[in-house]
Amino acid sequence: MSFGAPLLLLTLLALPLILLGYRLLQRRPGRYAVRYTNLDVLAGVVAANHSWRRHAGLALFLLALTTLLVGFARPSMTRLAEREEATVVLVVDVSGSMQAKDVAPTRLEAAQVVMRQFIERLPPRFQVGLVAFSEQAEVVAPASDDHDFVIDSISYLYPQRGTNIGDAIARAVQVVRSAPTRPAEPGATRAAKQAPAAILLLSDGSQTVGLLSPLEGAQRAKSFKIPVYTVALGTPEGLIELNRFGVNRVIPVPPDAATLRQIASTTGGRAYEAKSVAGLNEAYDRLGSLVSKVEREQEVTVAFLAGGIVLLLAAAAVGALTFPRLP
Repeated sequence: MSFGAPLLLLTLLALPLILLGYRLLQRRPGRYAVRYTNLDVLAGVVAANHSWRRHAGLALFLLALTTLLVGFARPSMTRLAEREEATVVLVVDVSGSMQAKDVAPTRLEAAQVVMRQFIERLPPRFQVGLVAFSEQAEVVAPASDDHDFVIDSISYLYPQRGTNIGDAIARAVQVVRSAPTRPAEPGATRAAKQAPAAILLLSDGSQTVGLLSPLEGAQRAKSFKIPVYTVALGTPEGLIELNRFGVNRVIPVPPDAATLRQIASTTGGRAYEAKSVAGLNEAYDRLGSLVSKVEREQEVTVAFLAGGIVLLLAAAAVGALTFPRLP
């Protein structure tokens, strides 16, 4: 919690003084002595006067005063709010290892289904781009708010050869940087600026080719303050079968989760591992929450003042019920 006028919190120092004054009044001896012969009844009356009800009114008053004084300091709280706009670039591995069937029906087909569902859940004003990489990193769809076009583009992905993670991240950064900016609202005092951005990288293997290493690509994203969220797809037992010149070969294709974790850590993103379709769905659900929500400071002065008034009324009501009445 933060405060717009923190110096006003110094007024809370008056609360101990009020409590001290109340205690001194309670200990002050009475001005008149009264002769009373029935000591049992008198003891019962004294015990009743010292019960917790006697102090309930003061406790509520002090709580009300504390709430009001904190409210005067203009408190603000951080809350999650829906992000109105952002640029999200999906980066997907289309190397030959994506033909592995440890994630049914194949890694690539499972990824295509989940990515379509992910885009369908994004807010309409989000700009979405798509980069596919194998030996080369290619822009399949530039960033735009035409979500249907990106969804259709996913259908044209097919397995190729090689894995080039570093250059793929760098190409995704270019897509973010070239995304169109929205014009400023009429009468707005600030010019249009680049929307917040994130890169969602899905891969199932280690880099085999490319100019930039994976961590060099991550540094490129970090330099533009673009977080890269990674998903390592597949199981350690994943494999593909190749037939070359009539000879069948079985090639293990375990995902390189360690490298993807380094990429996410370097750029301020998060890393996930998906060993099944359910795990892949869960990873993209979490990614959707991360990219579509933002932490915002919201002033809650009115809530504190309203709460203080309610507590003040409650203190007055309790005081009226417990204050000694004249016969």
